[in-house]
Amino acid sequence: MNARVDFFGNPLAAKVLRHINSAGRAVTESGLPHATQELVKIRASQINGCGFCTDMHTKDATAAGETPVRLNLVAAWREATVFTEAERAALELTEQGTRIADAAGGVGDEAWAEAAKHYDEEQLVALISLIAVINAYNRINVINQQPAGDYRPGQFG
Repeated sequence: MNARVDFFGNPLAAKVLRHINSAGRAVTESGLPHATQELVKIRASQINGCGFCTDMHTKDATAAGETPVRLNLVAAWREATVFTEAERAALELTEQGTRIADAAGGVGDEAWAEAAKHYDEEQLVALISLIAVINAYNRINVINQQPAGDYRPGQFG
């Protein structure tokens, strides 16, 4: 499988990605726990069917010390006992924020309240921003049919 365009070699794409990467870097440097950030990126990527991002973030999470058990259970997090209550709240917010079109009311008050019990305002801003950023990356890669499987941890810095 080949990508539809060389998104990583295109000058306009480089400008677009530079801005998205800058937003992503702000989230990475926030107080939102790194493990939670990777779980959010993985779950949104799974929902959106983005193989490239799923490959990238599972490999990055593994390199950062995440366990195979937790990574294998991200898609079934509701039934899994390996996630903290805070991580579960972040995963619920991720699912609702990623599936906005599936719910007439968008993100529900209950999901928001649960997240707000575990994260302060800066972390909530980071969480909202992360969900938006990973969804942008997912859409670029899915539309472009970016192939998955060859990513090396830390490849993009």
